[in-house]
Amino acid sequence: MYFRTSARTLFSRIISLLIFSGIVGYFFGQTLLFISVVSLCLLAWHYSHLYKLIKWLWQGKSISPPQASGIWGRIYDGLYRRIRKQRLKQKQLNERIRKFRDGAEALPDAAIVLSTELSILWGNKKASQLLGVQWPNDVGQRIDNLIRYPEFAQYLDGGNYDIPCLIISPINHDLQLELRMMAYGSDQILLLARDVSKIQRLDQMRRDFVANVSHELKTPLTVVRGYVEMVQMSESALAPQWQKAFTTIETQVSRMDRLVDQLLILSKAENNVGAENHQQVNLSDLLQTIVEDTQWLNQDKHHSISHDIAPNIVIKGNEHELKSALLNIISNAIAYTPSGGIIKIVLEYRDDKIRFSVKDNGPGIKSEYINRLTERFFRIDKSRSRDTGGSGLGLAIVKHVLNHHQGELEIVSEWQKGSEFIIYFSAQADK
Repeated sequence: MYFRTSARTLFSRIISLLIFSGIVGYFFGQTLLFISVVSLCLLAWHYSHLYKLIKWLWQGKSISPPQASGIWGRIYDGLYRRIRKQRLKQKQLNERIRKFRDGAEALPDAAIVLSTELSILWGNKKASQLLGVQWPNDVGQRIDNLIRYPEFAQYLDGGNYDIPCLIISPINHDLQLELRMMAYGSDQILLLARDVSKIQRLDQMRRDFVANVSHELKTPLTVVRGYVEMVQMSESALAPQWQKAFTTIETQVSRMDRLVDQLLILSKAENNVGAENHQQVNLSDLLQTIVEDTQWLNQDKHHSISHDIAPNIVIKGNEHELKSALLNIISNAIAYTPSGGIIKIVLEYRDDKIRFSVKDNGPGIKSEYINRLTERFFRIDKSRSRDTGGSGLGLAIVKHVLNHHQGELEIVSEWQKGSEFIIYFSAQADK
């Protein structure tokens, strides 16, 4: 039931009561006395209800307020109605919180809610099992006080949460965790920790397998190539069918040998993740040497290759890896651009970054393939790749090399109009 009143109504009732008491007192010759008595009774009635209200608010155990009639009855009914609405809202809010916590507890990952100051607000059970963060015991603690790893401290200081941070679990050193942080609500941060130990082990097994197989294939391929060359160089002339057979063998062995070399380079790039072998590399001189060395690749294609290489651009890194990355980009442009094409190579400083680009007017790449180009063994046109000797490993090598040098690869291409492969290095990397 909804009750409405106004100050005018309340004052009208009080004044009417006082006037009535004054009229009654006039008949008895005690007008002032009657008005005073009624005023005191009215005041006592209100104060008695105020006392009941205060006692109920501070000492009462029941949610129901005292019973009364008149205006105080309306007040108590209004308070009870407010309490019921508030309890209903609280119940709904508690239900939502319970559902959120049940969902968070069901996650296979550790989930921790942090404040903007990185203080712990909440964590699920998995956070205790993987990171040792216990809720509610650790509420208010800074997360970097409980996870004491230099790489995690650098991750927090860097503020770049687009890429994950890999650490060893402080609870179980056999587990490797992938940490990700993201904005949560308006003033909170969500930290997720995922156990990637099995994935890392499988990836390491794959890398070891590729490296071992590549090494094992190198020796028999060298032996086969040696015997083929020995037969071809023998003084006795071979019959045409045998000459064709050995030429085919040599071609396929050479192709297999290039593939093994690419696998070895990729394996080395994947495993060589440390920066201890980095040194100052003059990128300008290195690129100039690469451009001169790739001229022999252009003997059949007769491309128009121009270059604009800014002098004395120095970067800290691994010279062998950088050479592999730049050479793969340039050789791809030469191999996949039709004969007589135009290729432009540029190395420059732009927007506080070192920018290397190779632009061609080749067939271009469809947009749906661009994001897959750095996958190992991915080739858009397998038949054309076999003709050009492509293995599908070149850009995979480039990706791993750039990961070691804080570089970024950007591919800009328009179908049937050409492509541009751009590598950005941070200008801080040259210090």
